[in-house]
Amino acid sequence: MTIGIRKICTFLEETLVEGGKTAPRPVNIVVVAALIQNPWAGRGFVENLRPEIIRIAGDLSHEMTSRLLRQMPAEKVEACGKAAAVGINGEIEHASAMIHTLRFGNPFREAIGGTNYLEFANTRNAPGALLSLPMMHKSETGKRSHFLTANFQIADAPGPDEIIVAIGASDSGRAHARIADRFQDIAEMEAEKSEQV
Repeated sequence: MTIGIRKICTFLEETLVEGGKTAPRPVNIVVVAALIQNPWAGRGFVENLRPEIIRIAGDLSHEMTSRLLRQMPAEKVEACGKAAAVGINGEIEHASAMIHTLRFGNPFREAIGGTNYLEFANTRNAPGALLSLPMMHKSETGKRSHFLTANFQIADAPGPDEIIVAIGASDSGRAHARIADRFQDIAEMEAEKSEQV
């Protein structure tokens, strides 16, 4: 691979108790984060980012997806998301370029049997900053129980000329989800309008 990976970090989280109450089943979250050299670093303003996206994004996604699936089999994944953080010498567009392409998203989505777009975050950060990776259900858009956020940090990353690229997955929604799904809200609001007429 010629995609400039310096390191890959895998984070595992298992929540057993939430709000002082034991979860019906543990909520397991996996995040795989790759630290890559920013391919646009030191080049000034680059008008066309596509050559590097084409060269890097697909291979990077396959490598990261493979590692995530070693920790959580595809059939167990219920929620997923992605994130990228560029170092302080880069543009947020550089972080966005690595994750907002089907070349990156499709290998992960297809591997876990997802149909939704991948929830995302893209930002600029200094080394050791806490990063947030949002997730949603892999196929049901209004399923609020699966609106999750995985937090992680890498002590020496991103460097000024680096990008952290991450994917995450959960085998469950929140431990004690008890707010209505989006579609229930819509039905209730329509019923309320009908009553007011």
